[in-house]
Amino acid sequence: MTMRLTDLPGITLQDDEPVFAEPWEAQAFALIVHLHERGAFTWAEWADALSSEIHGGQTLAYYQHWLKALETLVAAKGLTSASALTARKQDWLDAAARTPHGQPITL
Repeated sequence: MTMRLTDLPGITLQDDEPVFAEPWEAQAFALIVHLHERGAFTWAEWADALSSEIHGGQTLAYYQHWLKALETLVAAKGLTSASALTARKQDWLDAAARTPHGQPITL
């Protein structure tokens, strides 16, 4: 199935291109497109995962749903584990805590 942005629930488009409020949103989008192009999952699988996340009852910002859907999908596909994702999140929290304000966070 061909990737169509219009298949994704709730995505904001301007001139047929996605609109992002923050750089991390664009990075999350790019990662998902890259994984799809590498055959990690079909676009239909991604759209289903995102739709399930959005309609799952948790109220989050739109691209936070993207992140949660991505975590669920890559764990289900065996690309990583839930424990590895949890560990990486903690690594980022630790790095953010030790990074001076205004400086880039590095692991």
